[in-house]
Amino acid sequence: MNYQYINTSLENGIATLTLSRTDKHNAFDEVMIGEMITAIDALAAQAVNTGDCHLLVLKAEGKHFSAGADLNWMRKQAAMDFEQNLSDAKELASLMHKLDTFPRPTLAMVNGAAFGGALGLICACDIAIAAPNASFCLSEVKLGLIPAAISPYVLRAMGERQSRRYMLTAERFDAHAALELGVVHQLADDLNAAEEAMTATLIANSPQAMQWCKRLVAAQQSGEITPEVINYTSEQIARIRVSEEGQEGLNAFFDKRQPAWTQVNLQSSGDGKHAD
Repeated sequence: MNYQYINTSLENGIATLTLSRTDKHNAFDEVMIGEMITAIDALAAQAVNTGDCHLLVLKAEGKHFSAGADLNWMRKQAAMDFEQNLSDAKELASLMHKLDTFPRPTLAMVNGAAFGGALGLICACDIAIAAPNASFCLSEVKLGLIPAAISPYVLRAMGERQSRRYMLTAERFDAHAALELGVVHQLADDLNAAEEAMTATLIANSPQAMQWCKRLVAAQQSGEITPEVINYTSEQIARIRVSEEGQEGLNAFFDKRQPAWTQVNLQSSGDGKHAD
């Protein structure tokens, strides 16, 4: 599929979704949101059905990751009635949820400005690495709005106390503050080298185990250690030990050899398939 505002690729098990609207600093509108949903759905299907996709990298072309919402899109929203706005908002919420629940690890590589909804994309990813010159802002209240669709992911990353400050003040904060706040995990002068190192780390791991890890964390976000949680976690480790990949991983360790999935990663998508 040919997209207007994004590019996708899939090579050696690594899927890449690149925001490509540099003339608007990768600001997103209903078209870009729809394209991202379509691309993520297609890649998720490849991850589950064919096993070709082992991780997803989200990045952007140009100087900035994303300036947030497109101004023309915002003008359209101002002219919409409640039902139209609700439908529009649900699309953005759907994008955040699909990225958050993607069945493989997700890695955001952040350069330049990441404003408004862009923070939601970053916080919805499992891992985020930023350039030292990256800057961030939850700017919605300056426009009389609120960061509603992205708030679950920002709150989870930053915590309630810090989210209150930055949502209420709409202050810009730099990459070092983003690291301290938990918005990003790492700063890197060379984003390409950092991306290569992180993807190499992830691609060496069991695809099934990483998927189950994501579900394990999601199931325990309340932080309560209840009898149900104890039973759930016990069942999960038992199930994965007897699974095909669990058995392969354990046997490979004891046999002092590489597990089969590492060979699949080297061979799959070797011709650089597009995620269409």
